[in-house]
Amino acid sequence: MVSLRSPASSFSPKRIGLVGFDNVTALHLIASSDSFTAAALDDGYGNRIPCYEVCTIGVNSDRFQTEGGFSLEAQTTINDAPELDTIIVAGGKGIFDDDTDQRMSKWLLSRVNEIRRIGAVCTGVYGIAATGLLNDRQVTTHWRFARDLARRYPRLKIDHRKPFVQDGPFYTTTGLSGGVNLSLALIQEDYGPYLSQSVEQELTLRLTKEDHEEIPADPAEVDNHPIDRFSDLVAWVIRNLHADLSVEVLARRACMCPDHFSKVFKSVFGAPPSDFVQNLRLNEARRRLAKRRKTVHTVAASVGFSNPDAFHRAFERKFGSRPTTLIEKRKSSGEAISNGHVLAQ
Repeated sequence: MVSLRSPASSFSPKRIGLVGFDNVTALHLIASSDSFTAAALDDGYGNRIPCYEVCTIGVNSDRFQTEGGFSLEAQTTINDAPELDTIIVAGGKGIFDDDTDQRMSKWLLSRVNEIRRIGAVCTGVYGIAATGLLNDRQVTTHWRFARDLARRYPRLKIDHRKPFVQDGPFYTTTGLSGGVNLSLALIQEDYGPYLSQSVEQELTLRLTKEDHEEIPADPAEVDNHPIDRFSDLVAWVIRNLHADLSVEVLARRACMCPDHFSKVFKSVFGAPPSDFVQNLRLNEARRRLAKRRKTVHTVAASVGFSNPDAFHRAFERKFGSRPTTLIEKRKSSGEAISNGHVLAQ
């Protein structure tokens, strides 16, 4: 079994299942697919490491027609679909077909405990609503269908004014651009704002540029200012000190391969990523230990030290005293204040 912290595991592309059917809205599938395909990491040598593997899935068959009459061929059907990280249900007239609706809802229910999240583009929300998984959850859809959706599924909390809604592991969007909006939101959730913005820029250039001379900004110029992408990363690290902050995980959020990430990070901050993270963890631990009702064990765990002995050693190396010393000082200070009747005021 591959370790969850190994580079091989960290950089395995997340498999996205895009679900289609006869009379599907083509843009919901194509825009989502292009967005995820554009998401890639930088290995430092001009090569791209794909972040996602897109798998198109047919509900009734591996071949179906879009609302506009285009013929599409899916890679597989719901009967043979592989393991998936995320499922996205497209919208379109075909979602209202009873057979399609029943087959899709049954399949989604069979997969719900195996996947991380489910999304819907526009009327694709009907396909998920039929499962009951969205009961009492916030959703959105195109305003033309909001009243009908509420009539069919009265337990849904619908707000068609919002273009994007997340409620737990369920995501819904509206409009023709819903596929792009949903994809960008998921990319940002997985890899941070830098990569989602890069994908958005790349998609925009594909739609608008006439030739290379009209490109408004050279994407390579972004790498000349690594502090821009690291500022978001550091803010994320501070909010997630309890999480896995290995070099592989940080590099993935920064859209870089581990070796290239470590070199650039050290050039910006003057320390390797591991030392930088440990310094943040220890400083935050000292701050938390100064608060009442905090124990060494709970503080250590809250900043990412699963081994108490390792925490004690690291803390003593950095501050010259053991963490229990702060606890003792806090208690003696509390006694002095209490004896002085300050707490009674």
